Amino acid sequence: MIKEKGILFVLSGPSGVGKGTVRKALFEKDTELKYSISMTTRAMREGEQEGIDYFYRSRDDFENMIQNNKLLEYAEYVGNYYGTPRDYVEETLESGKDVFLEIEVQGALQVKKNFPEGVFIFLFPPSLEELKNRIVSRGTETEELVKNRLLAAKEEIDMMDAYDYVVVNDKIDHAVEKVQSIVRSEHCKRERVAKQYKKVLEADLG
Repeated sequence: MIKEKGILFVLSGPSGVGKGTVRKALFEKDTELKYSISMTTRAMREGEQEGIDYFYRSRDDFENMIQNNKLLEYAEYVGNYYGTPRDYVEETLESGKDVFLEIEVQGALQVKKNFPEGVFIFLFPPSLEELKNRIVSRGTETEELVKNRLLAAKEEIDMMDAYDYVVVNDKIDHAVEKVQSIVRSEHCKRERVAKQYKKVLEADLG
């Protein structure tokens, strides 16, 4: 019997494009996908659980993992590390489940370097005007900050060449359907299927 390995899907895009919203809507429709659980050095908050919200580790443990290339990506925010543990992702893929990672552009580029066999999806705003409206409508940003965010978004959009697919987030439902189509088509790719068949044939002939 062909045992299909899972695929790592990485959803990324500029800040304010709606990555979290699309990911939540996708997970409501697709229960087969496994969300990638991050690792952090921050303290566990009330109501959180190990291995569900995060994997909680000491700073020393985390830095050892960085040294030993045990993270697909990591970053430091407000004095705490956050990252994607390689072993968790690889074990989940081996069990036949797809892993879905929603992440900023810089993190996605780190993942691509460390795990090039992943499938990289760039979520694109319908227009820069629309992206500006989304950032402004949060009501939390000063004019200067909005400008800086838009400049950062422009730089991130320039990095689109590193991705396999581009999905325009005009309507959430449409974006989710496109991501689901990408997942289906990736599982039908000749090179993936051929590799699995060859393994089975070799085992049978061996």
